[in-house]
Amino acid sequence: MIELIVLTIATALVFDFMNGFHDSANAISTIIATRVLTPLQAVGMAAVGNLVGPLFFSTAIAATIGKGIIDTKAIQAVIPMESFVLLILAALIGATTWDVVTWYFGIPVSSSHALIGGLIGAAWIAVGPRFLLGEGIGKVLLFMIVSPALGLLGAFILALLVMRTLRKTPAQKINKHFRKLQLVSAFFYSVTHGTNDAQKTMGIITILLVAGGFLTTFDVPLWVILAAHVSISLGTFFGGWRIVKTMAHKITHLKPYQGFCAETAGGLVLANMAGLGVPVSTTHAIAGSIMGVGAAHGVKSVKWGLSRDIVTAWIVTIPVSAAVAGAAYTLLGAIL
Repeated sequence: MIELIVLTIATALVFDFMNGFHDSANAISTIIATRVLTPLQAVGMAAVGNLVGPLFFSTAIAATIGKGIIDTKAIQAVIPMESFVLLILAALIGATTWDVVTWYFGIPVSSSHALIGGLIGAAWIAVGPRFLLGEGIGKVLLFMIVSPALGLLGAFILALLVMRTLRKTPAQKINKHFRKLQLVSAFFYSVTHGTNDAQKTMGIITILLVAGGFLTTFDVPLWVILAAHVSISLGTFFGGWRIVKTMAHKITHLKPYQGFCAETAGGLVLANMAGLGVPVSTTHAIAGSIMGVGAAHGVKSVKWGLSRDIVTAWIVTIPVSAAVAGAAYTLLGAIL
């Protein structure tokens, strides 16, 4: 049993690495698009930002993932411990599989929603739908719409304010100042990105530690916090350039002030959601923000066809991850 728990924790950290690898575009796409930093400089900065996240935020999102999507205590009461650990392992397999597939095609989707879908699918097959927590899942679905909308609206308003305030200022001077400001906004977004996304893995690992009797209460240990943030930081450092290309160049053309506005708006969304303990998608937040700054420059400045395809991928993330996780649970049960 201990070996299976260790394997599942290792798989959780692999998922966290893939989360950083897949979602690195969230933190660095805008600053690469505006050529403020080179790709290597950008991923280095983002990795550091991901790592320092625990210094500023609580672990409220980890608790939501650990206790708010499926009723872990009730599930443990009706199935053997080994089956419960397999459920968590299957959820991670479903989420990681979807991350790899979408990375290959350069599609920016939510690793967070992939993990939530994995938990739903594996639990559904293991014990049925009655152990799914409707309130928590409903909150996730609600903020699937709210977070990109807030990012879009915030970035749109911020970009308009900058454009109108500095409309008589030469473009060269504007770019010079915002290239410096974008260093701050990009690092801020990296901190909120790492804090938001790494907490999902913290929640999963803490579930396992409680289930295995290593912890008596759901309190995230320091080593779990550090392991999750190191994993996501390493994933970010190595970077997923296929998705960076989509986010940085294909949605809209970005100037330094637009990059600053997108990063600031997206980071504020993530910071507030982390404070509230709401697990939202960092991908959704920054993609909505990029669309918002593009729309402020003119509706035709955004490639809405591509944006529609991205939103479609967002919608199918939870059901596809759930299906893969359910199949993984069935297969693991047959093998083990």
